[in-house]
This record gives sequence, structure tokens and C-alpha cells, in this order.
Amino acid sequence: MARSEKTKLKKIITALVLLALTIGILWFVQRLLMKKYQVGVIEGSFTEEYYKEKVPHDVLMFGDCDMYENFSPIKMYEDYGVSSYIRGSGEQYMWQSYYLLRDSLRIETPKVVVLSIHNLQHEYPKRQEVYNRMTLDGMRWSKDKVDAINVSMTEEETFVSYVFPILRFHYRWNELTETDFRHVFSKDVASHNGYYMRCDVKGVKESWPTPGRTSYKFDETSMYYLDQIRQLCAEKGIELLLVRAPIEHGWHEQWDENIRKYAAQYGLTYINLCDYADEMGIDMTQDTYDQGAHLNIYGAEKVSVFFGKYLIDNYDLTDYRTVPAVAKEYEKDIEFYNFVRDDQLSELKEYGKLIHYGPFAVGQ
Repeated sequence: MARSEKTKLKKIITALVLLALTIGILWFVQRLLMKKYQVGVIEGSFTEEYYKEKVPHDVLMFGDCDMYENFSPIKMYEDYGVSSYIRGSGEQYMWQSYYLLRDSLRIETPKVVVLSIHNLQHEYPKRQEVYNRMTLDGMRWSKDKVDAINVSMTEEETFVSYVFPILRFHYRWNELTETDFRHVFSKDVASHNGYYMRCDVKGVKESWPTPGRTSYKFDETSMYYLDQIRQLCAEKGIELLLVRAPIEHGWHEQWDENIRKYAAQYGLTYINLCDYADEMGIDMTQDTYDQGAHLNIYGAEKVSVFFGKYLIDNYDLTDYRTVPAVAKEYEKDIEFYNFVRDDQLSELKEYGKLIHYGPFAVGQ
């Protein structure tokens, strides 16, 4: 090889190495600057945690906090052998539920999809970037993620900032903590099959007023994507079950009538669990951690005992406690579930409040 050719080859190799180093450094910096959602507001971790699952799920559940704070898949497995997962996220909009369902169907086909109708109240223009990020950043790249981003973005957001999050989170240099460095390459599981556990108690002292509206018609975009979910489930042979958690605050009877009519029109089942609160034994002086907006573990487990029984009575579900490979994985989930519960109870006993859990938690 001539000297000139060797020199040229050397320059090419050097350029490629420098390019690879530059890309590697930018990737590292981007990973470092992105929010980790490991302490405090952990809900931003929920979307990506689903991809770590090693077992099949007969039941997939979608929705906002009405779903992921009020149902415990681990409890439903312990009592009934139901394998379920909550693909929930903060203020999850109906169009995001649709694309998360499509995303999930690339991995598995459940027998039942449970959809919280609580997020029907969100109007399409009322989007917030903070919630978009918590739902969308954790999705694996696919056409479904692309479509979800495009329909979710606010006017101030850009698609390129989802492709290269460093463009959005570059400002976080002065916010970095030990948690950011510890979780550059990997993150701990923060939920329990998508369930957000809280063991503290802050009961309802008085009812919250729910302001009236001039119109109780659901937003057209939300209804369009509800219809897309219905059609997708029908196409895949999946039963669609519409659900509202037993939370009285923030809901109107007119909305309930709207969804009942929709369910009747298409032969769907809709369960308003508020109608069964007494049967479940829900006590809003003890079963909520924030004065009635969400249930704590005591309330969520009561709901899950009732709902799990409903699922096995009405659908042909496998008792996965009898499947050794699946049961082995759930044993690990139960161990983690019990550890977090006991750790929270220990903090409550020692400090009178949660220290390492909840939105104002300090890092561990």
C-alpha cells in the first residue's frame, strides 16, 4: 500500500474514532441529563418498566392515576392467580392509552383490556408537556411512539426534542443529584406491575365540591381514540372492560350516563366501582393517603380483591399460580411488594410520615 493511501486510511480511521467518541459522549450526557424518576415523582418510570416483564399477562390495564393508584396486580395474583399489568402514567390522555395499547400488542395479546374512563375528561387542547414526557419518553421507538408524540405534543414542543432529549433537558446541569449519576445506565423498578404503592393514611374529613360545567359532552378527540381502542380490541379478539375507580371526587353523574350509553351502544361492559364501595368495605377515613383523591394500599387491596374476583368470574383467565415459570417470577414481585410495604410502614412508625417515598421524597 502506498504511503499516501496509508495516510488517507489513517485519517479515515481517526475521523471514525473521533465520531464514535463524540456520539458516545453526547449519548452519555443525554442519559445523565434526562430525568430519572427514581425518587419523588416516580410515575415517569412506569412506561418503560413494562418492557422488563418476563411473564405473559391475561389482563392489561390502561389509564391515569385512577388506574395505577387504585388497583394492585400483585394482590390480584396472590388471591386469584390473575396475571395483569397496569400500563398507566400521570394524566394519561386517551390517545396515549391507544398508542400504549398498540405498543403492548407488539409484545403480547391479552385476553382482557381494562380501560379507565377517568381520562375521558381531558380535553385535547389541554395537554401538558410534563405529562407527555412522563408517558412518552419511556416508550420504545416504533411507529406507535412516533404517532403518539405527534398527537400529544403541545405547540411549544418539537418532535426533535423527543428524538434527542438533550435538547430539552440541557438545563438540568445545576439540578443533577447522586441519583442522576447512579442511574445513567440502568434504573430500579419503581412500581409493582405498574401499581404505585402508598401506605400512609390521610382520610377524608369533608367532601370536596365538584364544580359544575356548561357542557358534559366528552371531548371529540378523546371519544375518537376511545373508539379506536374499542375497534382495535375487537379486531384482536380482546374483551374491553371500561372501569372507574371508587373515587367520588372530580366526576359528574352526567359523564357516567354518557359512558353507560356508549357501553350499551357497543355491547361493552362498564363498571363504576363507586357503586360497590360499601361491598368492598372502602372507608375513606382510612383507605386514602390524600383525603380522597387516591387510595392507599389498604383501599387498593380491597378494590383488587373485589375486581380480581370479578375478572375470574367473567373471563376465561389462567390461574398462573399453577404455572411454575410464571409463579417463580411472581414470587420475586411479591417479595419486592412486601419489602416496599414494610419499609413504608417502618418509616411511618419512626418518623410519622414517609421520607423516601412520595413526591417530596429524599434520595436514598
